Amino acid sequence: LFPGLEAEAVVDDSSKHGGRLRSFPHERGNWATHVYVPYEAQEDFLDLLQLLLQHARTYVPSLTAVSEFHISLSQVVVLRYHWINPFVQSLKEHLATFHRFICRADHLKVYTNEAKTRTFVGLEVSSGSSQFSDLVSEVDRVMEDFNLTPFYENPSFHLSLAWCVGNLSKELRGRCLQELQEIVDGFEDSAFLLRLPGTEVRCKSGKKVFSFPLR
Repeated sequence: LFPGLEAEAVVDDSSKHGGRLRSFPHERGNWATHVYVPYEAQEDFLDLLQLLLQHARTYVPSLTAVSEFHISLSQVVVLRYHWINPFVQSLKEHLATFHRFICRADHLKVYTNEAKTRTFVGLEVSSGSSQFSDLVSEVDRVMEDFNLTPFYENPSFHLSLAWCVGNLSKELRGRCLQELQEIVDGFEDSAFLLRLPGTEVRCKSGKKVFSFPLR
């Protein structure tokens, strides 16, 4: 539908510092673009995160909290500047009929990026995955129209909590992950705390952020 646009898939970035390598070459006019559901963390959630970090750092001292919380609906893709507005308008049209929803993210899981250069600890969505799948389906249609890479097959929707450089999944899985899950399960009001509202979708392209409130 947009034959003049060349796509380039890139690895998802949660932070822009800490020794990580840029996942695609910087080129003037290329804008890293990402679609996601944001989560605005409250004090109780941050208290839980601090407990998890303190314990996890006894296994991996370099673990760092993410700076913004979100659940991804796309990979990070590259848009040329003049395609940003048409892309955003198409997203707006495809997401116009979606209603707000509540999901639960309470299952701790360890992830690595495709290049195995970074490791993440996240909370996997345990209920509400169907709503995320429906959103991804529409986002993927937009990606297809612009010849961009769709989301992963059979994705594990999750809220990243912390990350570190390198593949340290072995150190974080097993006993460490079990102990972290026990902290989550035993945290006061965790059942209520980890019910996350899906009220909007955002698209970040470079430094521009576009919001699509759900109905």
